Amino acid sequence: MPVIPTADGDGVFSARGVTRTYVMGEVRIQALRGVDLDLYAGELAVMLGASGSGKSTLLNILGGLDRPTSGSVRYRGQELAQAPDRVLTRFRREHVGFVFQFYNLISSLTARENVAVVTEIARDPMTPEAALALVGLEARMDHFPSQLSGGEQQRVAIARAVAKRPAVLLCDEPTGALDSGTGTRVLEVLQEINTRFGTTTAVITHNAVIGDMADRVIRLADGRVQETWRNTRRRAPTELVW
Repeated sequence: MPVIPTADGDGVFSARGVTRTYVMGEVRIQALRGVDLDLYAGELAVMLGASGSGKSTLLNILGGLDRPTSGSVRYRGQELAQAPDRVLTRFRREHVGFVFQFYNLISSLTARENVAVVTEIARDPMTPEAALALVGLEARMDHFPSQLSGGEQQRVAIARAVAKRPAVLLCDEPTGALDSGTGTRVLEVLQEINTRFGTTTAVITHNAVIGDMADRVIRLADGRVQETWRNTRRRAPTELVW
């Protein structure tokens, strides 16, 4: 029996009253101050906010990389906030793909081998070759990270994240280290994965322009959700004016 049960309805994540406080010596930093948030099946959501707004902390809590100080976080009806470490480990392994600003590739492994690190432990993965073809790197599979551009390395990281066929893809500033042209290509890949596979995708960014490609934009400031809105039409990344 799977650890994370499937539930009816379109809700994937439901967060209520989420706070996160970090204590560093005598200093208390309140990163989240009572966040209420829902993410829905198949949507592409952009979480928009300046540095220090709490968006990365929130993403890490949704992905089971961190725990809230208080509040509830549910994934398809199962509470994650108080779940044992073994449950969170399995949740991350089987349900979530992560893409970060910095690619975290293993320098001594080729692109194919970097993706295989994930596919060898996943339940029903794509082949590394199929995942790399999905992001347009079929001709670069046997290159090492040092032989790839920044955009190509980020696409390898995306291939690694989606190769295990996750239900959710969580992306933390995926274009933050890239120029606008390369960033557009990376966003095209993320939008294609969301559209083609119905993967619930959350992208956090400080760049308001990226919000135009989302189904829904969630703006955070000072550890709170300040406003949300739906786009009447998702723009293609090539339509974004950087």
